[in-house]
Amino acid sequence: MTMRRIFWAGLALAVTVHHQAAAQTLHIALRQDLDTMDPTLSTSYVGRIVFAGLCDKLFDIDEKLNIVPQLATGSEWADPKTLVIHLRQGVTFQDGEALDADAVKDSLVRDMTLPGSYRKSELALIDHIDVIDPATIRIALKQPSGAFLAQLTDRSGMILAPKVAASEGKDFTQHPVCSGPFKFVERVPQDHVTLERFPGYWDNKDIHFERVEYRVLVDSSVRVANLKAGAIDLSENIVPTDAAAVKSDPKLRLVISDSLGYFGITNNIDNGPQSKNPYGQSALVRQAFDLAIDRQALVNVVYNGMYQPSVQAVPSSSPFNDAALVVPKRDVTKAKALLQQAGVTLPVKLELLAFNNPEVLQTAEVIQSMASEAGFDVHIQSMEFASSLAAAPRGEFQAYLIGWSGRVDIDGNTYAFLHTGSANNDGHYSNATVDKLLDEARGMTDVAKRKEVYAQMWPQLRQDLPITYLYTPTNIVGMSAKITGFRPVPDGMIRLQGLAMTH
Repeated sequence: MTMRRIFWAGLALAVTVHHQAAAQTLHIALRQDLDTMDPTLSTSYVGRIVFAGLCDKLFDIDEKLNIVPQLATGSEWADPKTLVIHLRQGVTFQDGEALDADAVKDSLVRDMTLPGSYRKSELALIDHIDVIDPATIRIALKQPSGAFLAQLTDRSGMILAPKVAASEGKDFTQHPVCSGPFKFVERVPQDHVTLERFPGYWDNKDIHFERVEYRVLVDSSVRVANLKAGAIDLSENIVPTDAAAVKSDPKLRLVISDSLGYFGITNNIDNGPQSKNPYGQSALVRQAFDLAIDRQALVNVVYNGMYQPSVQAVPSSSPFNDAALVVPKRDVTKAKALLQQAGVTLPVKLELLAFNNPEVLQTAEVIQSMASEAGFDVHIQSMEFASSLAAAPRGEFQAYLIGWSGRVDIDGNTYAFLHTGSANNDGHYSNATVDKLLDEARGMTDVAKRKEVYAQMWPQLRQDLPITYLYTPTNIVGMSAKITGFRPVPDGMIRLQGLAMTH
C-alpha cells in the first residue's frame, strides 16, 4: 500500500470513528437555564428535564397519566393513612452506594427538613417514616390523601445518594449523585449540562447513548436552526410560530401533545416593599387588569392559536378541571370602572417581570398594550430565567409572568402556590378560606368529592387573583427523524429510557 493510500485510509477511519462517537452523544436543547442541580432545591421545568436523565424516582407517570413504579416495584395502602412501598432490589447509586429503604428515608427526610427546600409542602402530610426491611418502607400520613402518591412521581420521589447528600448539604448541586441512567459530568451555567452513561444502571438495556448534552438555547429561532443543521438532535420546546418550519422538514419530526400546566401572572400581594402599591394592595385593580386582557387574542398573536385560554390551574383534560370557570371576555369599560371604584390615580403604574425568552417577552408586550387601554402604565422588566426564579421568593417583583409545567394531580398545581407560607407562594397570598379548602381537598381520596371542594375555592381566587391565569400551553417537541422511542408524556419530560438514534 502506498503512503497516499495509507493516509486516505487513516483519514476515512478517523472520520468514521468521529461520527460513531458523535452518534453516541444525544444533544438536547433547553429553552432556559436550570436553577440548580439539587432536586430538593429545584423549582424549574428545565431542571426536571435534566433530572430525568440523572435521577430516577420512586414512581413515574405514563402517557395516559397512570402512576407506574420506577425505583419502587409496587405499593399498597395498609390503611387510609399508611402507604407501604416495595423497592426494586439491586439498585445502586452512581457512587456505588446501595439504594435501599434507609436511603429512601434519608432522602425524604432531607426534602422535609433542608432549609430552602421546595419539597416541604409536597411532603407536609408525612407524620413519620419506618424502615421495615432493606426493600420495604412504610410512610405514615397525618391524614388520608388522594394526592400524596402523585408527589412521588416528581422531585419528591427522586432519591439522592445519602453519603454525598449528607456531606455536601446545599453544595450537592455542584456534583449531584442519584440513581438514574446517566451520571453528572459538568455544568456550565447558561451554556450546557453534560451527563455520561452510568454502567451500573438497573435498566441499562434501555439506554442507547453514551453521553447526553443539554444545551441552553433561549432563542426559539436558534433552537430550530440548530435542529435543522443537526447540531442538536431534540428540542424540548418548539414555539407554535416555528412548528410549521419543523413539520415541513423531512429530516425532522414534530410531536404535539397535551400538557399538565398553566402560564400566568403571579401577583405580589404581601411579599416586601414591592407589594405596597395599588396593584398589590387592591383586588379591584387586579380584577381590572384581568379584564383588560383578551386571552384568545393573546394566544392567537403570540402562539398561533395553539394554546388554550384559561383561568384555572389545570388543563381541560384534567378530571379536576372546573367547567364553570369560563374565560371572561375582554371588557375595557368595566376595567376602567373598577379602577374608578378603587380610587386609584391613573395611569396605574405596574412593573411586569418577564424572563428573557422571546415569546414570553412578546406575551408581556401584548399584555402591556392591552392594559394601557384600560388605564395601566406597564413597564416590562426583562431578566434571565434562573435569575427571575431567584428574585421571586425575595419579593423582587410586582407581577411576574411565569408558568408551571403541571402535575398529574391538581394539588401539585395549587397547594404550594396558594396556601399560606408554602414554598412557591412567592406573592405571599394568604386567605384562611382557601387554606382550609386546600387542606380539606388534599385530605380526601374520592376525586368527585375533592373536585367539589376545589369548586368552592375558585370564586375566592377569582376575586383575589393571587395568580392571573392566562393559558394552558401545549407540549411541542422537535427532533431528528432518526430519533426513535420517544414517548410524549403530558408532563413534557424527555425520558431517555428507550430513546435511540437510527443510522
